[in-house]
Parts: sequence; C-alpha cells; structure tokens
Amino acid sequence: MDQILAGIGETIGGIIGSPIVQLGLRMIAIYLIVIWIASAYWAFRDIQQRSDNAILPYLVAAGIIVFTPVFFIFAVWVYKIIRPHEKIGEVWERNLAEEALLAEVEAIRHCPACERRVNEEWIICPSCRTRLNRVCPNCSRLVGLDWSLCAWCGKDFERRDAVAAATAMEPLGAGLEPTGRIGVSSPETIVDGSPVPAGVTTSVRSSGQARRSGSRPANAQDPLPER
Repeated sequence: MDQILAGIGETIGGIIGSPIVQLGLRMIAIYLIVIWIASAYWAFRDIQQRSDNAILPYLVAAGIIVFTPVFFIFAVWVYKIIRPHEKIGEVWERNLAEEALLAEVEAIRHCPACERRVNEEWIICPSCRTRLNRVCPNCSRLVGLDWSLCAWCGKDFERRDAVAAATAMEPLGAGLEPTGRIGVSSPETIVDGSPVPAGVTTSVRSSGQARRSGSRPANAQDPLPER
C-alpha cells in the first residue's frame, strides 16, 4: 500500500515538476495578479465617476489590494453592492431633463383665475371670463395687460387723451366762441380767455357789450351812489 501511495506521489510530483506545468502555473499566477490590480484600478475609476469625494477612490482601491490576489473577488462583490447606483453624469442628465420638463410645463399658459390652459391669442378666458389680453387701439395687435406701451407700434397707453387733445387745440381770441368742447360735463363758453358756464353766458355777454358801448346794463347798480 505504501508503495502504491509512494508511486502516486512520485507521479504527481513529476507532473507538477515538468517545465510545461510549471510554465502554466506561472501564467495563471500572473493572470490572477493582473486581474487583481486591474480590479483595483477599475474600482478606483468607477468610484470617481460616482462620488465627488477625493479620498474615497483611494480607499476603495486599497481595500481590494488588501484582499490579495486570492480573495480580491470578494472585495469586488462587496464594492458593487455598496457603491452608488448612479454616476455623476447620469444625475446631471436626470436633473437637466427634469428642469427641461418643468420649463416646458411652465411655458404652457394658464388662466390666472381658474388655472385652466388657455391660448396665447385669447383675449378672455372662456371658462371664467377673466381678461387675458387687450387690443392695441393703434395697430390692432394683442398686447399684455401689464404693458405700458405697444411693442409693435410704440403706442403709449399711459398718455392722456385729454392732454393730447388740449395740446392740439388752438387758443381762442377774446370775444370768440369756441368751436368744440374738451371733456367737460356741462357746456360752457369762453369769454375774454376765461371759461364761463352756459347759464351765465348771456349776462356776461351783455356786460361786455355794455362796457364796449360805454353804457351800463339796466339791472346794474352804481357802486358809488350820489348823496
């Protein structure tokens, strides 16, 4: 029995000691070492793409190196379990997609009163009848309610029409009646450059005629009666 075992041992030893088997074992050892170092480098580069921490990649690579070429595969499994699931670039892309979607939703115009979707060319909301836009009186194009002037033709919405009409009207001479009225609630007449209500126009005109003729009206009283 001992001879049989000794023969088996010598045979195995001869096989292992052969140059071809020795070369194969060396190649396997070199391959494991290369995979071991490559795994540490892969983990180093992978964690750099998933974390902003500058020290964490070195710690991960050192952890795989510590496990030696024999047990480094377990270190790689543990790293793949605890590593962040998203890369920094993927997080940025997701944030950009969310911001673009939010901007697209905000670009859709809604009614300020009922929050329903409305068209940009609508003047009044058909649901709640809220005023949305107005029409420029000069160029008939839609303008915003908060615009102070028209962006298309330059019409100033804050300009007073009464001021513009008063500026365009020529001054009247003394004793001449006006040919138009400027935004007054009751008719009036201008005599000697001053506006006079319509009820007292007749008396004022008679007083003016009496002064020009050198006589006094019949109903006028003498301020200094004779004694």
